[in-house]
Amino acid sequence: MQIAKVRGTVVSTQKDPSLRGVKLLLLQLVDEEGNLLPKYEVAADNVGAGVDEWVLVSRGSAARQVLGNEQRPLDAAVVAIIDTIHVEDRLIYSKKDQYR
Repeated sequence: MQIAKVRGTVVSTQKDPSLRGVKLLLLQLVDEEGNLLPKYEVAADNVGAGVDEWVLVSRGSAARQVLGNEQRPLDAAVVAIIDTIHVEDRLIYSKKDQYR
């Protein structure tokens, strides 16, 4: 899994029929220090994440299984909204502190 920040949504009126009703998010990947990386990815949202939230992304066959259909053409799925991240004794991210 990878940590990412939700930067926006992706809307497509024409898409594979198996993707109808699937919300797509534009994610910016985050490194282990909490720094935003210059890498972006589109992922299906399974948890109702919103812009600026930090999320966990699953890839490959695991992403397809999360949405209950291994036949969907998905490479990535958001599987969790992150509340906090601690590395050793440091707080890297806190959702609570983000909205103050």
